[in-house]
Amino acid sequence: MDDVFKALADPTRRLLLDRLFVENGQTLGALCTQLGMTRQAVTKHLRILEAANLVATVRQGREKLHYLNPVPIHEIAQRWIGKYERGRLRLLDDLKTRLEGDHDG
Repeated sequence: MDDVFKALADPTRRLLLDRLFVENGQTLGALCTQLGMTRQAVTKHLRILEAANLVATVRQGREKLHYLNPVPIHEIAQRWIGKYERGRLRLLDDLKTRLEGDHDG
């Protein structure tokens, strides 16, 4: 998970993931055009995202297509966000139940 957090710490890499979320399966050239960055800079960021398993690539002829892999983000949500949300959601449900009970009596 450390690689995922490190990859997500950079705003350019988050932007790359956002671009792939909007349009999955993009080439390096398409990603460079959208970001206004050099191929070398985008390639460096994509390597980090691939190492963190956030981006998967598929060769299609001469092109290499980049795809968003949402699984590591989902795992973070389950491990870190979900466990902290459960308690708060339980409290909100209890409050709702109490407030609805007051209206009935």
